[in-house]
Amino acid sequence: MKRISTLIQLLMLTTLTLGAQKIPTLDDLMWGGSAYWSHQPRNVPTAWWGDVLVSPDVEAIVRLSDSRGRLLAKPDTLVRLADVVDALADDDELVRSLQSASFPSGEKPIVALSTRHSRLHYDWKAQHVVRRLDLPADAANIHTAPGLAAASYLKGSDLCVLTADGKETQLSTDGSRQIVYGQSVHRDEFGIHDGQFWSPAGRRLAFYRMDQTMVSDFPLVDNAARVATLTPEAYPMAGMTSHKVSVGVFDTATGRTVYLKTADPTDRYFTNIAWSPDETTIYMFELPRSQRVAELTAYSAETGEKLGVVYREENDKYVEPQQPIRFLPWDSEKFVMFSRRDGWNHLYLLDKSGRELAQLTSGRWEVLALVGFDAEKKRIIIASNEASPIARNHYSVDVRTGRRTLLDNGRGQHRGTLSASGSRLVDRWSAHDVFRSCDLLSTRSASRPETFDFHAENYKDYMMPRIESGTIKAADGETDLYYRLVLPADLDTTKKYPAVVYVYGGPHAHNVDDSYRYGMRPWEAYMAARGYIVFVVDNRGSENRGAAFEQATWHKLGQVEMADQMAGVDFLCTLPYVDASRLGVHGWSFGGFMTTNLMCSYPDVFKAGVAGGPVIDWKFYEVMYGERYMGTPDENPEGYAAADLTQKAGALRGRLQIIVGYNDPTCVLQHSLSFLRAAADAGTQPDYFVYPGQGHNMMGRDMVHLHERITRYFDDYLK
Repeated sequence: MKRISTLIQLLMLTTLTLGAQKIPTLDDLMWGGSAYWSHQPRNVPTAWWGDVLVSPDVEAIVRLSDSRGRLLAKPDTLVRLADVVDALADDDELVRSLQSASFPSGEKPIVALSTRHSRLHYDWKAQHVVRRLDLPADAANIHTAPGLAAASYLKGSDLCVLTADGKETQLSTDGSRQIVYGQSVHRDEFGIHDGQFWSPAGRRLAFYRMDQTMVSDFPLVDNAARVATLTPEAYPMAGMTSHKVSVGVFDTATGRTVYLKTADPTDRYFTNIAWSPDETTIYMFELPRSQRVAELTAYSAETGEKLGVVYREENDKYVEPQQPIRFLPWDSEKFVMFSRRDGWNHLYLLDKSGRELAQLTSGRWEVLALVGFDAEKKRIIIASNEASPIARNHYSVDVRTGRRTLLDNGRGQHRGTLSASGSRLVDRWSAHDVFRSCDLLSTRSASRPETFDFHAENYKDYMMPRIESGTIKAADGETDLYYRLVLPADLDTTKKYPAVVYVYGGPHAHNVDDSYRYGMRPWEAYMAARGYIVFVVDNRGSENRGAAFEQATWHKLGQVEMADQMAGVDFLCTLPYVDASRLGVHGWSFGGFMTTNLMCSYPDVFKAGVAGGPVIDWKFYEVMYGERYMGTPDENPEGYAAADLTQKAGALRGRLQIIVGYNDPTCVLQHSLSFLRAAADAGTQPDYFVYPGQGHNMMGRDMVHLHERITRYFDDYLK
């Protein structure tokens, strides 16, 4: 066991000082709390106008740097909201804020703005609108083409396109709840977050069409009206019939729509749509339902004909493409692709024929994002965790040599955006001991960064916890797992404290990183202030640690994860100030599954637990996610049986509260209700609370109510 000796002493630890500190409330700490925003330091919004850094705010857009990336001693105003309003004075709807402004024309004085029903380009030097699209009042899910050449949107359930000449074309007539156009498909898996994809110059639109008529509905109910109404959700459960997806392409020049001539879409996934730079070809990854093969396939955007398979990858567990290919800005014959084929998420360079030219990155670490390109220097800017599994830093990668150069300070968690040329990076970052900072960096030289002086401790007058982080060994005795330990500010090591394990544990997520306070959640601070210790560890199966780490849980969800969590509990119980007789556990979604599983599998360890939105039986979960990690119930009956928590309901001994959103479309009510039925049959007594009108996660003021309820449960049964 390795423990990092970094204790974040956020307060002076004298009794006198602690006595002067305020105790934070949930209203202070939680999103949705009445006092939350009053504790947040003012942020500085930023955007790039070419290579000039600007700050778009409500009333004005201010220039922060010159074109060489040097901060101005005295920022000056580029655009005033009042001038834009004057230019639109004869309109019924006016631009009300400049915060969402973007700059579509390099260094030309053009800013892209929007009203509720219009999209426009405004020339701030000439002080007039140079291009404008007026959209129908009922337009929704609006996507504008580059250069504002056109816009696509939904009217009701049908997809439409409006071109710059004011002509509207309706691309579909059969749109409905079950025939879905222009929206995310495959239940947002495989990196899909959208359903409309404009080509680089805005001539063509690719879009999804999803047919769900063959999918079973789950009967969600809207109880807001006096007479409740059905709002069914098409929900394909593991092993059951799934939807069919196709991809259409609309040409604004011809007014024609063609559909890509793919293989039979039955039990097939289409994802990560990308355009060739010349707008003639569409590339996308295709997977069979088994998800063990991914093919990068090319299609003609004009005819829809299949041009061929460019790349093929297989894995005996699963292949999971998450990012579209990206063509090099300086060479339209070559593209960059993400792959985990060597066990780690890295970048590969290929040409259009599929010939591999180079593996651009390699090592026992992962590329987390492709931030952009520096075309002049022929470099790619990436974010990776090369420095540490809990870090995120920016590097430039020379495409010709593969040489990597660290761009930021090499610590913490960094998220940046590139200027138009790729020569400058605005880098927002935090670390375990830094609340928020923002640097302006050069991607081409080692010049000292310029720092925005706007970061500050947001709860400096409050009694905030002490944080410890380090590593323990997983249940295999070899793998390092990162943990966070949240301690009361006035911890007395001669006393014994109740402790709560906070858990998620599933794929595509992690809880511990080198951001402020090691990623501590606000509720953890609240619990520490009330005299609890909170412990968090990222078990095998969580993200960004390589394929072997993540796939250790394949076909046996809940088993390896629990073993690692119990290794964390063993460590927790070695601490002299932890009361091992008063241990609790809490988590949401996959964490709700883990909480319920731990409470029932280790009834003599955990005294109380709160499981939010839990998966109870994986055969009730959706096809894409569930089958990736568990296969179908017919293929993997042992794995499904071991993870079926209804079979463990009779083992419950401690106090378990299950909390759900009544209208949850992700972990549908069948999960929690099946556990209640099993518990009643077995004679055990879980508690249950439902939020009417809420989905998988609570929103607004219900966030405060939820965490007060969670806290009260531990106060009642753990303290």
